[in-house]
Amino acid sequence: MNPARRATAAAATTVALATAGTLLTTVTPASAAVTCTSPVFKRQFFANTSFSGTAKKTDCDSAIDQSWTGAPITGLPKDNFGVRWSVTRDFGSGGPFTLTASALDGIRVYVDGTRKIDLWKNTSTTVTKSLNVTIPSGTHTLRVDYVNWTGSAKVKFTYTPRTTASVDKTKPLAPTGAKAAYDTTTGKAKLTWTASKEMDLSGYRVYRRLKGSSTWKKLTTTTATSYTDVPPATGESYYYEIRAVDKAGNESTGSTDQPITTPDRTGPAAPSGFTAHADLHGMVLRWNAVPDASGYELFEKSPATNSYVSVKKLSNTSYTYGVPETEASHTYVVRAYDALGNTGPYSAPATADGIDRTAPDAPRSLRATVYKGSVDLYWDAPRDSSSDELSNGAHFTVLRSKGISLGTNPDKVACDAPDHSTGGGEDYSTFDCQDLDWALDTTYTYGVTLTDGKGNVSQVSRTVTVTTSDRTAPRPLTGLTATPRADGVVLSWDEPSDDDITGYTAWGGVRKADGTVRWLDSWYDGGTGDPQSMLAIGVPDGETLVYAVIAHDKWDNSLWLTDPSVPTVTATELDTTPAEPIHADEGPLFGGGGWYGSSEEISPFHWRCEGDVCKDIVTYRISRWNPRSRAYEPLDSVQALPGTTRYLYADETQPLGQISYYRVVGVRTDGTVTSAAHSYRIRPDLV
Repeated sequence: MNPARRATAAAATTVALATAGTLLTTVTPASAAVTCTSPVFKRQFFANTSFSGTAKKTDCDSAIDQSWTGAPITGLPKDNFGVRWSVTRDFGSGGPFTLTASALDGIRVYVDGTRKIDLWKNTSTTVTKSLNVTIPSGTHTLRVDYVNWTGSAKVKFTYTPRTTASVDKTKPLAPTGAKAAYDTTTGKAKLTWTASKEMDLSGYRVYRRLKGSSTWKKLTTTTATSYTDVPPATGESYYYEIRAVDKAGNESTGSTDQPITTPDRTGPAAPSGFTAHADLHGMVLRWNAVPDASGYELFEKSPATNSYVSVKKLSNTSYTYGVPETEASHTYVVRAYDALGNTGPYSAPATADGIDRTAPDAPRSLRATVYKGSVDLYWDAPRDSSSDELSNGAHFTVLRSKGISLGTNPDKVACDAPDHSTGGGEDYSTFDCQDLDWALDTTYTYGVTLTDGKGNVSQVSRTVTVTTSDRTAPRPLTGLTATPRADGVVLSWDEPSDDDITGYTAWGGVRKADGTVRWLDSWYDGGTGDPQSMLAIGVPDGETLVYAVIAHDKWDNSLWLTDPSVPTVTATELDTTPAEPIHADEGPLFGGGGWYGSSEEISPFHWRCEGDVCKDIVTYRISRWNPRSRAYEPLDSVQALPGTTRYLYADETQPLGQISYYRVVGVRTDGTVTSAAHSYRIRPDLV
């Protein structure tokens, strides 16, 4: 800022370094063509207060802050003169600014030709005004007009951005001119960009992201216009961008992304989970796979030099090789390398001696099937390793304890050749054991171990708990009732107290004169329907029958039908038979009947025709018995087929839970009919 001064007529050149709106300033004689570099003001002196005519002098002024006690320059009066300052500059993103003007006498301030401050009068004291304005982004012109009418002359003007976060919500413009150059020799990326035009600039933030990722990593905040980064040399591509930050903390959008691609000089990560132990085959070394690894290199520490010596390069994550079966220690490390040969760091070391102290893997997938006379156990083991162990003295042991868990001192089950494989899959073998020595109706828990030839015992397999069979038949049912229906008799009983019942058998018969029952038919329910009732399907022809129901458990135990404790119930069937009896056909046509166990399907009934008369039949007429009208009513007709003696017909209108009786006659070519066939079909409504 220029200090208060008195101008002289002498042409002088002043050089000053300024910040925040002031730059290198050159004061130029009036006789020369004047060009002032923004943001330096162009200043003009007029010998009047109307700024008319040609300026007496034009020069450049870095700041408006002057006072004069006489004529400011030669050729101007000491009173009634004017001075005009103007500058056109880039305001960047613009935003909130404060314009501050003070003068003795008059001052006016314009932005792009629009008056913003007007203190235009002759005063004896200094007048001051501050005004907050918002200046749009881009280039704008400021003009300050000052006049002195009489007396001393003073003038001062500043324009400054408002930088508090509560006021300034305007983001800076994104930096321009961003460039990135990568040096493959040094591995450094040099970033440069053009200085921002923002007046309230605080600095720049440099960001980097991996190609294919949307996450930016902030690398630094700087006030410079360059930055050098050393990205990971992984062979991947990265993008850089620069963002401007103002004093209110507003961050601009990013500059144009600048890509670079690094060479791959980075090896994979160190392998984790590295272990060493001796087993049947020697020293077993294992580790976890490493991403990006194309192979691994195994090292053993030399006792003589205490340095690591390469043992082998390999592509998998385990290695077994022979070592003496002694207590001498062996220490190993492993590292990964990628397809370009870049090696990663070493794993943590693993140390073991040559003695096999490693228990085999536990048998897996133990399962059991309980039969009436045995408990059959099955388990799996890896095919190759179990075969090697068993060939070198290993054996399985089946353990058993009473109760729902395997106790601390379980019994050993005497199996017949449990070490002989009975099958399995491609990668595993299956073994079995049949336990024949157990107590009836007892809960046992089983487990299996594998002991190798060195006496190392595996963990116990997953256990399995079973309850052995019993020889006790379910107790007699109670509350047995019989309800006649049109499709048979529904038998019902109370909920049984036994919990292992798997089905029921119902019997139907006639009571003889001596009081005993001659059983005629039986029906079995395997537990698919109502567990406390079943339908004894039969033709409801009015018979009085005796019924009994016996429960079966999962071990096939049941009471004998002759057991006096088996309950019976007597019921008389409904009589739905038609006037013409069934099972009494004597002509060339005769019918058949029966029932199917499904409640959903419509099952066809059938009839047959035998003899020469069948050749003369052209049509069969079908009627169905209506129990309400007590008459056969026409249902359908079926064309006779040459050479066909057996016919099937599905009555799609047959009611559920009913027995339907049918009458079929053959119609000859002369219109006469044969004697009738009497077919029937029961469509049961199962319970």
